[in-house]
Amino acid sequence: MTITTANLSPLIALIAGILILIRPRLLNYIVALYLIIIGLLGLFGR
Repeated sequence: MTITTANLSPLIALIAGILILIRPRLLNYIVALYLIIIGLLGLFGR
């Protein structure tokens, strides 16, 4: 079984949402990490 980003995205969103509810200050870091990862995947491919 392979894990693709299409299958992984909802899981990441769920975990990020729970973390933001627990610690609202994490929002900036979660958004920044998400944007960096998406940008790197876009530049270097999958």
